[in-house]
Amino acid sequence: MSTTSVSAVAPRFALPVLLVGVTAAILALVAIPALASAYWLNAILTPFLILSLAGLGLNLLTGYAGQLSLGSAAFMAVGAYATYNFAVRLPSLPLPVDLLAAGMVSAAFGVLFGLPSIRIKGFYLIASTLAAQFFVEWLLTKVSWFSNDDTSGVLSAPRLEILGWTVATPASRYLFVLVVTGLLFLFAASLVRSELGRRWMAVRDMDTAAAVIGIDVAKTKLLAFALSSFVLGIAGALWAFAYLGTVEPHGFDLNLSFQVLFIIIIGGMGSIAGSVYGAAFVVLLPIALSHASGALAGLGIDAGQVQNVQKIVFGTLIIVFLVKEPDGLARLVQRMRQRFRERTSRA
Repeated sequence: MSTTSVSAVAPRFALPVLLVGVTAAILALVAIPALASAYWLNAILTPFLILSLAGLGLNLLTGYAGQLSLGSAAFMAVGAYATYNFAVRLPSLPLPVDLLAAGMVSAAFGVLFGLPSIRIKGFYLIASTLAAQFFVEWLLTKVSWFSNDDTSGVLSAPRLEILGWTVATPASRYLFVLVVTGLLFLFAASLVRSELGRRWMAVRDMDTAAAVIGIDVAKTKLLAFALSSFVLGIAGALWAFAYLGTVEPHGFDLNLSFQVLFIIIIGGMGSIAGSVYGAAFVVLLPIALSHASGALAGLGIDAGQVQNVQKIVFGTLIIVFLVKEPDGLARLVQRMRQRFRERTSRA
């Protein structure tokens, strides 16, 4: 296509993309809080946003920097407990400062468990991060200082309040999570387009070649662990404070780490949007299967068998999807958009 034809086609898409962005922002900030039920806000939209953020954190580490990890829930737990301790022990600090400070604590913890990545990679690095998962859960259970010497084991999350605005209703919690998630997605999008993002991708593709061209591989890997854990720590604080309403070690178990891993595999590794697509798949598919299983219950199948059928169908769909589209939903959406543009340009 000539330069003239490209310049003629490009304005066609500039305005629609802008309109789509403005419409999505209005829907997310105004229409959804006003129209969605408390169930949708509490049980679907809020966890969807938080899991998208957690997927983003892991995607920075695995999708862009190529460092495999199964310790996402551990870094989320560190962020949640750090936020709890800042809120309880330093009540004068505003909530945004608590979140940022907790993210920094989680980043430091990520660097600590990222040190083995300087020497090991692949399966051995997965084992190292898996050790972080079990160690954090054990530490938070055995050392009572982290729970402010509370013996119940399940801590009530402190009240969310920002500049006198109490985040208590489902709509306010959703908006709070939406704003925090949106800001961190913008931060991550600028990060992966920066020089650091290019260094991450060079290390991901071939760390030996990256070292040859002058990239400090060790520093680049540790920065990936730090920034990934920073995002995951804030996601963990939101998971405990805005969704669960409690702070407990078992709320950040290995199942949650696998869930975050599935999000980036399904959504697409090395894709910012893929974290959103993967979270939507992981959150919405079980709900759809649950509604579909109502028909099975009507046929006389007991509830236990229905739950097993849901797990089988969910696992089978994941496998089929990965075989058919290994680059994730992000690649599938990109391909559909490309076909649409080609048809539009022909018209």
